[in-house]
Amino acid sequence: MSAALPKLKPRHAPKAPHEDPDFLQSTPARPLRILAEYIHPYVQLKKEGIGDTIVMFGSARILPRDLALARYNRLKLLPAHKIPAANRVKHRAAVRRAKSLLEMSRYYEEARQLSRRITAWAMTLGPRPRRFVICSGGGPGIMEAANRGATEAGGKSIGLSIELPHEQFANAYISPELSFNFHYFFMRKLWFAQIAKALIIFPGGFGTLDELMEMLTLMQTHKLAEHNIILIYGRKYWDQVLNWKAMVNTGTINESEFKMLQFADTVDEAFNHIRAGLEKYHMQVDSFLQS
Repeated sequence: MSAALPKLKPRHAPKAPHEDPDFLQSTPARPLRILAEYIHPYVQLKKEGIGDTIVMFGSARILPRDLALARYNRLKLLPAHKIPAANRVKHRAAVRRAKSLLEMSRYYEEARQLSRRITAWAMTLGPRPRRFVICSGGGPGIMEAANRGATEAGGKSIGLSIELPHEQFANAYISPELSFNFHYFFMRKLWFAQIAKALIIFPGGFGTLDELMEMLTLMQTHKLAEHNIILIYGRKYWDQVLNWKAMVNTGTINESEFKMLQFADTVDEAFNHIRAGLEKYHMQVDSFLQS
């Protein structure tokens, strides 16, 4: 009669792949992470009844007027005898920078007002689906102003944040259930473009230009609906940065491509452009998030 086999102690159960953080963060699992950044916003946006969006871009460095004014006064009113001689040149530069920030703060306040007006009007169209919901990049500056204005109107708003080397926190005015954080820029851009009916571009830097050119290229190549609205806000700023007519005159874009752009310098002008375009072309809801 054979001897009984020794009783083996049970070994630990292996983790399922979807529960293994080392695997999920590995290079082979990258497609899963990309897919998650598509599926999670889709599910949440659908759950919240979002029909479509109005995207607002602009600099993260533009301050609210009260903060910009406080910074300028703090530097400007500092008594000269309290500034060490070695620091006076730097102080003068700081005052100039603070003055520029104060002048630029008008765009924060105007983005906030415009968002509030768009949201208040959109809310009259009914709650299900929610139409023309304000969507920002989720950070400070113009992005914060966009979410803030929507909140002040009593509406929901979306924030599409991005992981950056220097940590950036989502602003406090995004609706918590519509706050998303992306690792991949291209997935974030997809969600900016996918359900947007209008793009409003306030003064900004590299990131703002990147998003603007992405949207223009998608429209030029008919990857977005031809009647999507692209509104450039603040011609004094943008005419210093981009010479649109030079592109037309040299033939690198044609006149019809230039006409994809609309321009505004006041909240009233911007709101009227946006509302007119939406009422003309976009009152019927797409089925993408409604099926």
